[in-house]
Amino acid sequence: QVQLVESGGGSVQTGGSLRLSCAASGYTFSSDCVAWFRQAPGQEREGVASIYTGGGRTYYADSMKGRFTISQDNAQNTVFLQMNDLAPEDTAMYYCAAAQSYSDYLRCYPDLGVSFGSWGQGTQVTVSS
Repeated sequence: QVQLVESGGGSVQTGGSLRLSCAASGYTFSSDCVAWFRQAPGQEREGVASIYTGGGRTYYADSMKGRFTISQDNAQNTVFLQMNDLAPEDTAMYYCAAAQSYSDYLRCYPDLGVSFGSWGQGTQVTVSS
C-alpha cells in the first residue's frame, strides 16, 4: 500500500499562496488517480482537485478553478497543489489520496465515490483576514 505524506501547509493572510506537496513512498506514481480533499471543522470532506498520473488529466471543483493548480513531478514522485489568492474559507485540513492503477482515467475526480485506497495524514492550511 502506498504511503502518502503531505507537507506545505501553514498560515497565510488573505490573498496569499501556498504549495502543498503529496509525496509517495513505497510506490511509484504511474497510472493512478491522485486527489486533494479538504475538511474544515464541523464540515464534510470536500473534493478540491485531482490528477491522473498516467497522462496528467486534471479536474477541479468549481470553487477552486482559476486559483488552484494540481500538478505532478515524476522525478520527485510527488503531486503538488498550488493555491493562490487564498481566502479564509479555504481554511481546512488538506488531505492527499490515491487510487492506485486506476483504469477509468476519464472518471478521475476528487470524489469520495472513487475508491481511494491510500490517504495521507493531512496538512493544515489557515487563512486569516
